[in-house]
Amino acid sequence: MTTLIAIIGIGIFCLLAEIMNLKKIIIPVSIVSLMALFGLNITGQLPEITGFESMIEVNKFSVAFSSLFILLTALLILLSAPSYTKSSKLSDFISIKIFMLSGAVAMVSFSNMAMFFLGIEVLSIGLYVLAGSDRLNIKSNEAGMKYFLMGSFASGILLFGITMLYGATGTFDVGTLYEASISASTEFWFYIGVILVTIGMLFKVAATPMHFWAPDVYEGAPTQVTAIMSTLAKVAAMASFFKLITILNSQMLYSYTQVIVVVVIATMLFGNVMALRQKKIKRVIAYSGISHTGFMLMTLLNINAAENNLLFYATSYAIAGLAAFSVILFVVKNEDNDFIDNFNGLGKKHPLMAFVMTIALLSMAGIPILAGFFAKFFLLNQIISGGFIGLAIVAIINSMIAVFYYFKVVVAMYTKEPTYGKEYANHSEYYIVGIVATVLLVLIGLFPDAIMNLL
Repeated sequence: MTTLIAIIGIGIFCLLAEIMNLKKIIIPVSIVSLMALFGLNITGQLPEITGFESMIEVNKFSVAFSSLFILLTALLILLSAPSYTKSSKLSDFISIKIFMLSGAVAMVSFSNMAMFFLGIEVLSIGLYVLAGSDRLNIKSNEAGMKYFLMGSFASGILLFGITMLYGATGTFDVGTLYEASISASTEFWFYIGVILVTIGMLFKVAATPMHFWAPDVYEGAPTQVTAIMSTLAKVAAMASFFKLITILNSQMLYSYTQVIVVVVIATMLFGNVMALRQKKIKRVIAYSGISHTGFMLMTLLNINAAENNLLFYATSYAIAGLAAFSVILFVVKNEDNDFIDNFNGLGKKHPLMAFVMTIALLSMAGIPILAGFFAKFFLLNQIISGGFIGLAIVAIINSMIAVFYYFKVVVAMYTKEPTYGKEYANHSEYYIVGIVATVLLVLIGLFPDAIMNLL
């Protein structure tokens, strides 16, 4: 609860700073505060406030993922600084991102379904606003409206599922819901609720067949907002989905397992096959993210021993995404032109940023010695140990397919001539985030136990 209150306090400070004519310190103070909170949270130095145990649960799972979300938000704010520095609504944009962080933390710390739904809506509503924040861009308007309509529909299904769970048990408390999930006398309404909650969460994580909103929204939203969707929002939704399944379906039925297997295969295949056809980098990242969702969904097939694997995969994927978006923002300059051709010759003109992009894409592809390789290795080892040999083979084939479209960008950067007159957004913030993310990818790959031992 202390972490949640501190995050909300930072968000309120951002709003008040504008009133007190302290606009220039909003970004640096927000980043420093979040990094201090990250250190205190991950080391367990924050004093815990008691009396809220019925709503918030503090354990290793919530602390580890909350720390990841705080780190991602600090880097995302730094990454978006050049886009917002001259904006008259700077405090609004930064405070929305920080309040979204509070929603993400609530999504992995809840001990009551009301708190979970509150968290997911705080995160989602902030994304709806940011996706359509470029008012003069028709694509941004379309992305905001499309995301709002689809997201509201999914939230309705999710809420209907929660009401079914309440109707079957008479409570929102996760402890009681867990007991109902292992009881032989549970009413059938409970299982209908589990199905509806699963459908709603499959939309939130952009899994096939609920993925259709992602490519258009990723492309139309401002690039710095797409970075949030691809990193913070995705891993927060996936972590909360995992926690929900451990509560609602701890004794996973064979039929449910088969559904998850089908969804995983469809999500990986569709994401990778469609990414092969894309000519715009943001759509490549969107379909790539769908594919990675398929990998992360495999953790649901062994929920009793997959917390570490999910945390490691989410961390490596999100940090690689940050590295990639630092270069994308550097190249496209927030313009409505994100064709892969813009990366032509980047290796000659800006070798450092080309190197950052290469490391990010190689990590996503699962190339040793980077974090992404060990993320897939640990996950495949878990799947094979669980007896899903065929699924592991499909996952390996999909990893090989992904290498092709990732290397399209690498080839463009190093083998093609730069576009004449091409200018880049030469901001130090992009260099900082890119370098930090690249170093983290290498360090996590060299020392994977540092993440695996958190849970």
